[in-house]
Amino acid sequence: MPGALGTIWSDFKPQLEGLNRDKFTILAWDPVGYGKSRPPEKEFTPDFYEKDADVAAELLKKLKIPKFSILGWSDGGISGMILAAKYPSVVNKLVIWGSNSFMLPNEVEALKKIRDVKTWSAKMREPMIEAYGEEKFAQYWARWVDGMVEIAQAQNGNICNEIVKDISCPTFILHGEKDPLVDNVHVSHLHTHIEGSRIHLYPDGKHNIHIRYAEDFNKKIQEFLLLPN
Repeated sequence: MPGALGTIWSDFKPQLEGLNRDKFTILAWDPVGYGKSRPPEKEFTPDFYEKDADVAAELLKKLKIPKFSILGWSDGGISGMILAAKYPSVVNKLVIWGSNSFMLPNEVEALKKIRDVKTWSAKMREPMIEAYGEEKFAQYWARWVDGMVEIAQAQNGNICNEIVKDISCPTFILHGEKDPLVDNVHVSHLHTHIEGSRIHLYPDGKHNIHIRYAEDFNKKIQEFLLLPN
């Protein structure tokens, strides 16, 4: 499950090309409102994460996949946590990274600083411009940031904190310790509240550890997914 405005190929190319297809069936999607799953456009209301979780669960039901594991990055990890908590009977394992169940004030301020995509590096902008076009991407991203700020203000920073304790499947939390968007405190919080979860830290990693450390990342998540429950 991709991050904010993320698509199959903008977010998960190293996983789609690097994970072992002999051992795994990989299903990737553009969530409703993102990439090729438009129209409609996504409305960034307080329940948009839960809506994505519900649609993903329904999609897999339609595809007659009775049980599956979830890989979720950033926003996708949030929806993944909700899906695992809300539909425990269909989720085998959960892998999340760059994800949080609440927002700290400094994280809200960090989002405001990247609202203007002109401040991004060309390398970061290019996949999104390819998916949405330059003008549309700039507008859409600003709407996402504004939506997150509104959610933080309306819910005292809460995103999905109340459901974390309900996650019962084996869970692997990975994190870059230099992530500028998601504070390290979230790792210990999620690890404490998701019973039996395990963690792996990349000391020099930032938000995109699955891209920067793709080979090692893929190896670690495959080992986790192949462990008996």
